[in-house]
Amino acid sequence: MLNFIYYPVSFIMWVWHKAFGFVFGADAGIAWVLSVIFLVFTLRAILYKPFVGQVRSMRKMQEMAPEMQKLRKKYANDKQKLAAEMQKLQSENGANPLGGCLPVLVQVPVFIGLFHVLREFKPGKTENYFFGADEVRSFVDSDFFGAKLGASVVNTQYSTTTLAELGGNLTSQLIVMIPLMIVAGIFTHITARHSVARQAANPAAMANPQTAIMNKLMLYVFPIGVVVGGPFLPLAVLFYWVSNNLWTLGQQYVVYKKIDAEEAEKKEKATAQRNSLAPKPGQKPQRDGRDTSANGNGAGPDAVEAGSDGGVDGGVDGGVDGGAASTPAKKPGAKPVNKPKPGAKPVGGKPGNRPAGQAGRPGGGGNRTQARKGKKRR
Repeated sequence: MLNFIYYPVSFIMWVWHKAFGFVFGADAGIAWVLSVIFLVFTLRAILYKPFVGQVRSMRKMQEMAPEMQKLRKKYANDKQKLAAEMQKLQSENGANPLGGCLPVLVQVPVFIGLFHVLREFKPGKTENYFFGADEVRSFVDSDFFGAKLGASVVNTQYSTTTLAELGGNLTSQLIVMIPLMIVAGIFTHITARHSVARQAANPAAMANPQTAIMNKLMLYVFPIGVVVGGPFLPLAVLFYWVSNNLWTLGQQYVVYKKIDAEEAEKKEKATAQRNSLAPKPGQKPQRDGRDTSANGNGAGPDAVEAGSDGGVDGGVDGGVDGGAASTPAKKPGAKPVNKPKPGAKPVGGKPGNRPAGQAGRPGGGGNRTQARKGKKRR
């Protein structure tokens, strides 16, 4: 039923066994161990790009956490609208929550496929997917420091071949398997601790109770489960588990270092761009392409000087010439003003008095007596 998984897994393992068998010998236990280890490395190399996408997606999800929290509060009573807004936010930021699950989801069928292929290495079997009868016999007869690769310490209903049937002994099996179980548990804990340390940069996610429970499972339950469940697994699966966690540690170091360097470079570029746009020390800010100074609002010193000179000169000239100015032009409908006859003395007999029509104008004294007479006549 799952041949689409079993055949690719067995093919990759078969290729590596041919390569290492050429170096160490086809029946050597180290050739079979290395074929299992490099089966893991091959599959993880194929999944390298999805893993990088997973890390980037997690970073973006952490950056979007405050906005997502606002949306949850805003649409707390409208689940459909909340889902639509969440999807829109993730699409705008290029984040894919399912991208983080892809590497894990792919590794599960690989683990199942390897477990099934190892179980099918049985005495007397003529083939095992890509492996022929001679290769099946070679795997059954090989050992690693006296431990059989296809045997487990504790037999279960899933174990089709016992340790005794493979020609092994319990002491040799435990001597090899116990250190591997401990190493597998330690590597699982270290890998989980690095992941949790990365999540610490997002306080909102760490405050989530579900996240806290999952982190505890990753840190303690999973490593203990590897140690406790080791005796129930074939020895070759323990090699798979150790090499898989070893690859994960190295991959995390490389990928996180690369992404941190990219983010630091982006921050440096953004800082340099802001500094290039900011005014230099002592430089006056520019407004609408004109130089702003203390002499005027947007006007240069020459314009200010010209304006002040014009204002002073205009005021002085206007005041001096006002007294000698002629009668202003008549307005439409205004009565004619009687001008004094040639040689006539000014009204009031006082120097500086002007005709009645010019009383109260700038430059003239104004004749109060004449003004009173004008009022009586009216």
